[in-house]
Amino acid sequence: MENIVPRRPILFGGLLVLIGLALGIGGSWLAVLGGSIYYLLAGLLVAASGVLLARDSAWGDNLYAIMLAMTGAWSLWEVGFSFWGLMPRLAGPAVLGLWLFTPAVRRGVDAGRYRPGGMIALLAIALLAVVALRPGPFPVGAASPVVAGENPPDSDWTNYGNTLHGTRFSPLSQITPANVSALQVAWIHRSGDVPDAVGSNEATPLKVGDTLYTCTPQSLVIAIDARSGAERWRVDPHLRPGQYAHKTCRGVSYYHKPDGAGPCADRIFMPTADAKLLALDAQTGQGCPDFGDGGAISLLDGLGAGSLGGQYTTSPPAVVGDHVVLGGFVLDNQSTDMPSGVIRSFDPVTGRLQWAWDMGAPDRIGAPPPGESYTRSTPNAWTVLAADAALGLVYVPTGNASPDSFGAGRRPFDEKYSSSLVALDIDTGRPRWSFQAVHHDLWDYDMPAQPVLVDLPKGQDMVPAVVQATKQGDIYVLDRRTGVPIVPVTERPVPQGAASGDRLSPTQPFSALSLTPKPLSEAAMWGLTPIDQMICRILFRQSRYDGIYTPPGLKHTIQQPGLTGTMNWGSVSVDEDRRIVIANSMSFPWRVRLIPRTEISPANETARWSPMMRGTPYAWGQSPFWSPLQVPCIQPPWGSLTAIDLATDRVLWSRPLGTGRDSGPFGMATMLPIPIGVPSLGGTVVTRGGLIFVSGTLDRYVRAFDLNTGREVWKARLPAGGQATPMTYMSGGRQFVVVTAGGHSIMGTMPGDYTIAYALPQR
Repeated sequence: MENIVPRRPILFGGLLVLIGLALGIGGSWLAVLGGSIYYLLAGLLVAASGVLLARDSAWGDNLYAIMLAMTGAWSLWEVGFSFWGLMPRLAGPAVLGLWLFTPAVRRGVDAGRYRPGGMIALLAIALLAVVALRPGPFPVGAASPVVAGENPPDSDWTNYGNTLHGTRFSPLSQITPANVSALQVAWIHRSGDVPDAVGSNEATPLKVGDTLYTCTPQSLVIAIDARSGAERWRVDPHLRPGQYAHKTCRGVSYYHKPDGAGPCADRIFMPTADAKLLALDAQTGQGCPDFGDGGAISLLDGLGAGSLGGQYTTSPPAVVGDHVVLGGFVLDNQSTDMPSGVIRSFDPVTGRLQWAWDMGAPDRIGAPPPGESYTRSTPNAWTVLAADAALGLVYVPTGNASPDSFGAGRRPFDEKYSSSLVALDIDTGRPRWSFQAVHHDLWDYDMPAQPVLVDLPKGQDMVPAVVQATKQGDIYVLDRRTGVPIVPVTERPVPQGAASGDRLSPTQPFSALSLTPKPLSEAAMWGLTPIDQMICRILFRQSRYDGIYTPPGLKHTIQQPGLTGTMNWGSVSVDEDRRIVIANSMSFPWRVRLIPRTEISPANETARWSPMMRGTPYAWGQSPFWSPLQVPCIQPPWGSLTAIDLATDRVLWSRPLGTGRDSGPFGMATMLPIPIGVPSLGGTVVTRGGLIFVSGTLDRYVRAFDLNTGREVWKARLPAGGQATPMTYMSGGRQFVVVTAGGHSIMGTMPGDYTIAYALPQR
């Protein structure tokens, strides 16, 4: 034992030498790229300290102390008193410094020498603790008081966003910030359909009468008793075999026949993953015999080759009067020859095609002639639509013409309607107006979110507005009659330098109301340790980044916001009483590049779902911008919840959303309930009771927040990922909050088959 003890400083010194070499080599590379020289200097000091420590020299300790002092000064200079900024810079070096002065390491070393390193390590740790205990940056304001009201004995939720306006606002107020802590599970329903490797359950159930209606990744439709959670019926459409990029259902739609007569007076519409539209009797689940072929029509008609698995509807149709309107998801970045993004309206009773908006054939109302197809590769509309029945308009958010990341072959109608909000006449399907959020979009910045319709006071008048959230983070507020901006929109110059054969728009529109993440810098690079933070800085310096709208090219480009966007299909919710927008947003960049076709192997070329961009000179490569430990290369928060007053366009409060409990290095759960702010998919619901409910975060919780302050007032652990938008309703005088916990293949959350209802205890 006596022979082993003196070797401890040698072993610790050897560890410091290895760390120093890693920092020194990487720091040299970073310095050559024009980055910070800190890592080079720190590496030299740490390596020299290790050598001297192994030789039992007091200068080993002193050099390490100098390195700690330099690190502290540099850290404060770069990021100030930001906890998440300081953590990777100071935590590792300080802990090693503290370890250096533990008895196990100190034994065998002359303790009589002056060694200040331990004191400096302790001071660095104390600084971290002080910064960590500083209060968060929220709230920065407060909403107006809760509007109290009488709760009806029963209330429904008959559309994806409660109403066709998509506000996700409920007038219920039985559950409030004062009593929400008493919420408990009222019932749990399990479908038996657990998502596979390409499945995701994003369903928001409907509630009509005393029944909930929901769906699953395999396109099952299930009716559930609203009070007890007992299953009433289910329909399995038995999907046709095929390759599907992902199998997703966001919800079903409801229709009531005006005369209320005959079979299927109340109908549930379900678009399946194999491109059928089902019409089911809401009472029994039987197919409606008068609709198409025994309750189903094919959505492949007129789409041409490659349609099965290449174009299908993942969002519930908009049922507006006697119209069932839907678009479809088209696979990204596959080819210049993909199925059409046509928007169609069907008769809700017979299933007959009423009109089709094929932007490549604007004068044709109906289906294409036999032997022809709708215009191939047009912009599609994969998300949820909204409608204003009084104005006779359905609002269609569009994506890109295929492929997304190379636009040399786009046609004039593609350029006009890509990444736009288009208002279609509900009777004819012809555009009344359109507003484009991204010109010549090469970043996959589809309009991803359901438009939200709300009336805003402007002077003495109430202006009918549409609020459109976007992937790039802008929130557009337009007059929904004309598409004219209410909140100012300006065109600004953006980075140039398109790939050979393509072009770029010299400007892009920017809204005065925006949650776009701050521009990146080398100092904003992050990591759990100084080494992986350094590697993130190297990747940043090796990539092209000129701010938002940096174009893809042969060199790696950092795209921020990334492919999942700042906001996605969860959209925003709006408190209709106080006209407050609630947005859950993300900040998660990606690295992308165009790959010359000469570098593509034959095996990759024939892989059906790989992003080959066939018909162009390039393929497309992409990956999250994260460190070797697979944590984001930018510092937290990576997800936020924000309240915005539409009367003043002012942020009322903003706070990190979600913890690191179920995520961490290499996707492993850290089990740490630290409010780091994580990405989320799925939206929010806001109630007259002054509460916001959200469940879409990477950590498996459904949460309630106080609308006035942003304070978390309740949360419950979910058995699987909750990447869906909650809903709420009254049944039997009791308010229920329902969330789907099914997991998400893209987010990597735990799969499941749960629909869970929460309510206050029964009196």
